[in-house]
Amino acid sequence: MKQALKRACTDALAISSANTENSSLYTVETAIKVLEDDGNLNAGYGSNLTLDGTVECDSAVIHSPSNIKHGVEAFFGSVGAISGIKNPISAARAVLEHSKVKDTLGRVPPLTLVSSGAHTFATARGVESVDPSTLITPSARSQWEKWKARLDSTDEPSGSLLRDEEEEGLTDVQDTVGAVAFHTDDGFAGGVSSGGVLLKYPGRVGERLSAQGVGLPSLEIRTVLEWKECLAVSPVGQPPLMLIELREAECSRIGEALRPSTSDEDEKDPHDILNRLLVEFWEMARRRGEESPSVGAIVLTAEVDGDGGTSVRLWCAFTTASMAIGYASTGNPKARAVIFRHPNPHRERGEDRPQIFITSLSL
Repeated sequence: MKQALKRACTDALAISSANTENSSLYTVETAIKVLEDDGNLNAGYGSNLTLDGTVECDSAVIHSPSNIKHGVEAFFGSVGAISGIKNPISAARAVLEHSKVKDTLGRVPPLTLVSSGAHTFATARGVESVDPSTLITPSARSQWEKWKARLDSTDEPSGSLLRDEEEEGLTDVQDTVGAVAFHTDDGFAGGVSSGGVLLKYPGRVGERLSAQGVGLPSLEIRTVLEWKECLAVSPVGQPPLMLIELREAECSRIGEALRPSTSDEDEKDPHDILNRLLVEFWEMARRRGEESPSVGAIVLTAEVDGDGGTSVRLWCAFTTASMAIGYASTGNPKARAVIFRHPNPHRERGEDRPQIFITSLSL
């Protein structure tokens, strides 16, 4: 996993340097394509299989340029339950790019396309199509056979399939991917890609796929993208683009809480905000019957100092046993990857107190 994260950062940084326009968007797309091509992750090649044993992916990308040329704060595109596309993130990018083109009949451009419609749209715009079976790895097939056999043989409620004492549970196979990027001349961009949950029903995209202006989108892993224009960052603010990977919750509240204010209020601390909101999420999920709520977030913040310089930090927060991230920047181009782990990963199932891990890195 670390090697895949390092390759993603290295390749993305290289292509960002070669593209002066939409560089943050190219960075995100390139990074996620590398991760989608790695068979150890639940995105693209290596995705979890549906109930029918096929690959269907969800992906989304968003771009909030610093220099607003089209009269909008951000462009967004996503695809859901798409099959037979080598890199779903590129299909999502195709939807995003289409939103920039004025329609001759004045039609509103799509923000989200699904299934065969998404496939047709993407391939017509040059996105690579492949035989769907080539996206299935031996490991994904093995996991599917194991859990499908158990599903077919049990008369117990489906909740009994979630986890055994001695083995990885059905819901543990969730190494989906995402990336965030910031460029001083191009603003923020972010994207996500997911093969979804193992044994999901074919055609499933997620209960709360959203096409609203803030809090986009809710995919299989409840991924939420929130953004703010780079030039709007105040000297004490921590606003920006954030990529949140959650299973439940109104994730846009994180972005709202971090958004700078025009008042003379105290500077907002991202650590305190993330901790408070993750605790609230954990408590809400427990009330809904989730024994061990799992949530993770990567948040990219940019702060402008008094001299006009920009300080960028990458925040990582989670309640799961571990979370892997990779990072690089033009100032520190050597790609690095780290797997953060809880000091007590084997906590008791149903424990009343959440274990939240939060850290940040300077880019």
